[in-house]
Amino acid sequence: MEFAIEVNNLIKKFGSFTAVNNISFKIPRGKIFGFLGPNGSGKSTTIRMLCGVITPTSGEGRVLGFDSYKDTEKIKQNIGYMSQRFGLYEDLSVTENIEFYGSIYLLNKKELEDRKERLIEMAGLVGKEKSLAGTLSGGMKQKLALCCALIHQPQLLVLDEPTAGVDPVSRREFWKVITKLASSGITILVTTHYMDEASICDIIGFIYNGSLITIDTPEELYKKHKVENLEDIFIEYVAKLSSKDAVLSFKEIRQQEGSV
Repeated sequence: MEFAIEVNNLIKKFGSFTAVNNISFKIPRGKIFGFLGPNGSGKSTTIRMLCGVITPTSGEGRVLGFDSYKDTEKIKQNIGYMSQRFGLYEDLSVTENIEFYGSIYLLNKKELEDRKERLIEMAGLVGKEKSLAGTLSGGMKQKLALCCALIHQPQLLVLDEPTAGVDPVSRREFWKVITKLASSGITILVTTHYMDEASICDIIGFIYNGSLITIDTPEELYKKHKVENLEDIFIEYVAKLSSKDAVLSFKEIRQQEGSV
């Protein structure tokens, strides 16, 4: 089996603080990997190491076969990245934004035109080509950001909370595109706090206080925890690991409120 991401005993320290503590996992090519955890748990630090932005303190990381220590520039050239605050230029049009990112990757005119047309159609932005990015809705901005992240045809797409603050309809449209990309062979690494999105992932990894707590398919996690949704599993882990009382479900909160 070919792996897009291979992590062995990866550690990142900032002074005396350990942000990522000896984590290991492997993600096969063409899969959607949901990387979950509370804010400050180590998700972003792990992603920055995998993207070649920061150097691990120790351990091994390989992305698309490239070493996370020695091949950082090759990693950057072969991955696409976007987040909820992706760097669109709001005073440029949809087309101009895509062309700008294409120029960064030194695409020739024919490559750029062919890819730009396909991406605009894929993202459902046909008819919006001349619209300024700043005038687009939140959902359309994220679709444009996705086009920019894909213009150089990366083999791995890293999405850091890409739909935060986006309306439910746009979120589903966005994920429809993501699943198509994965079916075409692109590997997806995504962080999200929306558990309905996480349930679409092929593999789920849960990180807490820098340690990888579990990694499995959603189906196996449901069986193991005897529940039917990832939100309850997420809450169960947080409650157990933080020594806090389990947080009530929304239904239980409503019932409790009615009994007061």
